[in-house]
Amino acid sequence: MRDDDTDYRGDGGTAEERIFGTGEQRKATRTPIREKANRTFDVYVRSPLRIAWEDWRTRIGGLLLLFYILLGTFGVYFIPEPTLNEGPTYAGAFQSLDYPLGTDNLGRGIAEKIVHATPAMLKMALAGALTTTGAGTFFGFVSGYRGGITDRVLMTITDVQAVLPGLPLIVMLAAVFTPSNPFVVGVVLAIDTWPPLARSLRSQVLTLRESDFVEAGRSLGLSSWTIIRQDLIAKLAPYILVNAAGAATRVIKASVALYFLGILPFSILNWGVMMNRAYKTGNAISAPGHAGHWLFFPALALSGLLFSLVLFSQGLDRVFNPRLRARHAESAPDEDAAPQGEVR
Repeated sequence: MRDDDTDYRGDGGTAEERIFGTGEQRKATRTPIREKANRTFDVYVRSPLRIAWEDWRTRIGGLLLLFYILLGTFGVYFIPEPTLNEGPTYAGAFQSLDYPLGTDNLGRGIAEKIVHATPAMLKMALAGALTTTGAGTFFGFVSGYRGGITDRVLMTITDVQAVLPGLPLIVMLAAVFTPSNPFVVGVVLAIDTWPPLARSLRSQVLTLRESDFVEAGRSLGLSSWTIIRQDLIAKLAPYILVNAAGAATRVIKASVALYFLGILPFSILNWGVMMNRAYKTGNAISAPGHAGHWLFFPALALSGLLFSLVLFSQGLDRVFNPRLRARHAESAPDEDAAPQGEVR
């Protein structure tokens, strides 16, 4: 029973205003653009960075990875390229500030060579990660969402690629095409790494395509590509990013191993080439006191990069946890926010 009977009118105008509100009321309650931008920044930038910094794996892995990226981008401009006879041959480590990590058989500084080999390693890792995630995401999402003949054709291609012997195929391609560009080398090394990702993504898309939000998108007339891009990929983005970090790790290990064995052509300076020269030319393993530093420091740089990628990929799982993201999204005012501890 209402106390204010004057609020009712015969034409129902008052009732409409109470349910939907007038235009002035809607304008007054509309969220300001600045608040929207602040909330978006808080959800997608500030909260993930806060969660990443609180997790020691993401913090250490991210800082190490940032160090390598800075080394491969800006470091090459500040540290001069190694030159012949800049020091005595086979000088040991920590004997001179001019060549702090020692020299090789031609008197070139090991530290300078490691720095100038970093860009090639980063390029190969980036190309491998993009190839693996791109091919795996395309085959997995399209196959799982479309189904039918498309699913059978794409999964047949995936299965054929999965059963091919990866290492012999890479060796054959390297012998035929002799890739020298780091990006091409990364793509070649990622040829056999995307089928497992495509298979796992297809299984998850098969489950998600019957979800309510996908059915709602279909009922609204959205295209398949729009639903895949806006709903499914956004839903599985954390899993894809974690696999991208794993793919980069595998490509780096494969490239160094193949360069060390002499299977890939020595057209660019990288840590695998350095280790191969140290082993074959300097006899670093049989005479570690003579040229062991030539082999040890590139291996140490490789271990540090792999360690940073592994830690970073493990920490990403925590960053994309929806409960933690909701808990840390507190700086932007949100009147519609759920009570603390409740998943939004």
